[in-house]
Amino acid sequence: MNIIAWIILGLLSGAIAKAIVPGDQGGNWLTTLLLGVVGAFIGGTLFTFIQTGALQLTAPGLSIPGVFIAVLGAIIAIYLFGLLSRKSF
Repeated sequence: MNIIAWIILGLLSGAIAKAIVPGDQGGNWLTTLLLGVVGAFIGGTLFTFIQTGALQLTAPGLSIPGVFIAVLGAIIAIYLFGLLSRKSF
C-alpha cells in the first residue's frame, strides 16, 4: 500500500475510532493519523491470527472491510493506551 493510502486509512480509521470511544483522547491530526496506522496494524494482525492461526504483522488495504478492521484495531489501541497511561497511587 502506498503512503497516500496509509495516510487516508490512518486519518479515517483514527477519526472514526475517536468518535466512537467516549471521553477525550486529545491530540491533533498527526496523533489521529498515528492512532489509525497503529490500529490498522493491530486489527490486521488480529484478523490474520483469527483467520489463519499465524501471528503475522499485517495491515488491511484501503477498502470498506479494511477500514472496519482498522477502526476496531484503533479502538483497541485507545483502550490499551488508556490502561498504560493511568496513574496508580
